[in-house]
Amino acid sequence: MQNKSIQVKGLQKSYKQHQVLKSVDFEVEKGNIFALLGSNGAGKTTVVKILTTLLKADSGTVTLNGFDVASKPDNVRQVISLTGQFAAVDEILTGRENLIMIAKLRYLGNPRQVADDLLTRFGLTEAADRRVSTYSGGMRRRLDIALSLVGKPQIIFLDEPTTGLDPEARIEVWKIVKELADGGTTVFLTTQYLEEAEQLADRIAILHEGRIIADGTLSELKKLFPSAKVEYVEKQPTLEEIFLAIVGKKEAI
Repeated sequence: MQNKSIQVKGLQKSYKQHQVLKSVDFEVEKGNIFALLGSNGAGKTTVVKILTTLLKADSGTVTLNGFDVASKPDNVRQVISLTGQFAAVDEILTGRENLIMIAKLRYLGNPRQVADDLLTRFGLTEAADRRVSTYSGGMRRRLDIALSLVGKPQIIFLDEPTTGLDPEARIEVWKIVKELADGGTTVFLTTQYLEEAEQLADRIAILHEGRIIADGTLSELKKLFPSAKVEYVEKQPTLEEIFLAIVGKKEAI
């Protein structure tokens, strides 16, 4: 139990007459990268909002680092950070000023040192005193993730973190995510780029029509894919092929 960062059991959520989540269950190990996959409207963002205390579930339990989200939301907020699909940075301020501002809002001692350390870690030192409006998309995303790490959260939620980035910038973000997990941070990732989950995730769950219909390592998910019928070489399925096969299979039932 102690090595579980996130535990979700029987999670349900409806909007008026539409049930978005229909008893969702999953667990995430500490220091792991967990990828939640799903088509548009599958409920990924709803799950993230509930886990990060931004939305109340209708029923079910959610525990983060031992704290119940419903009864101990303040404790949960102390250990998490959320980075959304679009960089939440102040374009009028410089990169350094953005980081100092967040450090002050979190009441950290020596906010300038906190900013300098993160600028160095994310390769933004040379651009530190430029307005963020002059940054490329990849630089903004790096700054956005740096901002989310002010205060050293134990669990970081990345909701489609590479949306709109070019391939080079996307690879930069992947490297940062891997470094976070290597340092012991639990990373909860939602993405529509299946290659991203394939590259990063220790464990992958597929959310479809309000339920988790598959959950496992990439190797375990590959076993759900029908064996390729070839004479000489067995083709390894991509995560995209697995995803489409599982979702299509469920729709046909």
